[in-house]
Amino acid sequence: MPPMSRKGDLPQKVCEQCGKPFAWRKKWARVWDEVRYCSDRCRAEARTARRQAGAET
Repeated sequence: MPPMSRKGDLPQKVCEQCGKPFAWRKKWARVWDEVRYCSDRCRAEARTARRQAGAET
């Protein structure tokens, strides 16, 4: 078995929507370079914000 990793040793990013840091998750292993948001909620809020910004112009 591989040695256990501590959560503090995992790579981190900052969420583009809320600005909070979030850590790598196993389910993101293949797409870590593409992950931009910490949660589904932030992704949905960003989508809503883009739609409203497009409608204002």
